[in-house]
Amino acid sequence: MDLTPILPYIFPTLVLLVMLAGWIGLIIPVYPGLTIIWLAALVFAIIQGLQWPGWLFFSLLTLLMIAGNLADNILIGARAKQTGAAWGSILVGYLAGLIGTFLIPAVGGVLLTILGVFLMEWLRRKEWRTAWKVTVAMAFGIGWAVLVRLLIGGIMVALWLAWYGLTAA
Repeated sequence: MDLTPILPYIFPTLVLLVMLAGWIGLIIPVYPGLTIIWLAALVFAIIQGLQWPGWLFFSLLTLLMIAGNLADNILIGARAKQTGAAWGSILVGYLAGLIGTFLIPAVGGVLLTILGVFLMEWLRRKEWRTAWKVTVAMAFGIGWAVLVRLLIGGIMVALWLAWYGLTAA
């Protein structure tokens, strides 16, 4: 069986599959899906070379990855901060979420982030209703962050597809 005719399609297909895995993983808040999409584009750029318009596409992908990662953290923390959360509580929530990601993959990050914020605010304020209000705001921030990351990740994959389409033509 001669694989020569399909060889040019194997590498771009693998890049696309990695990007899709990164995009789908964005549902998990601490999963670095935008970075994974960007790394797949970087490998594509290294292998294909960066001629015009490749460097423009890669630059846009880089800016989107940076903006998406910053927006993620800002959206999550800002919602909790608006309801009066202390930055220390938000930081503990982030750290608990990071640990939770490894302890209980897929859901542990979100659960322990929310639990960490609740416990810190409850200990700080000695009042569970206010701590709960902050925790709900943090949960909404996580939800908005997931939606924003999914949108940015989708745009990144679409840009790469346009880039690939121009290089394949």
